[in-house]
Amino acid sequence: MAITKKPELSNPILRAKLAKGMGHNYYGEPAWPNDLLYISPVVISGTIACTVGLAVLEPSMIGEPANPFATPLEILPEWYFFPVFQILRTVPNKLLGVLLMAAVPVGLLTVPSLENVNKFQNPFRRPVATTVFSIGTVIALWLGIGAALPIDKSLTSGLF
Repeated sequence: MAITKKPELSNPILRAKLAKGMGHNYYGEPAWPNDLLYISPVVISGTIACTVGLAVLEPSMIGEPANPFATPLEILPEWYFFPVFQILRTVPNKLLGVLLMAAVPVGLLTVPSLENVNKFQNPFRRPVATTVFSIGTVIALWLGIGAALPIDKSLTSGLF
């Protein structure tokens, strides 16, 4: 059985809102049928209409046809794969590169258990995990920036 908030009808602000047909959400209105039956289809239809309208007004351009016999000089993955691509590109031993790539999710899984003695969620009360996360973020950004550069400037990120 759900707990509902009883309206305080002696409140003059609520009485004025109810007289205007407003304020029903103040004391709790059931989701069915009001929200789910009447509001959700309007929101869904509006979202579809906006998407179709944007597709009609600004269609995406079709590029040049793919040529399987002409490989570009520098093939880059999507931006979120830049750090692991940089690892694989710069490590001379490819088996070691694959193991380092596999170490990324393993390292991410171990960060929460580094300092799990505190029940608080405040990162300032978990300095070891916060430090490991910060260092990992800086390294990932450094590797990601280096992946977009040519191989001779990739490890220095073009700084020197």
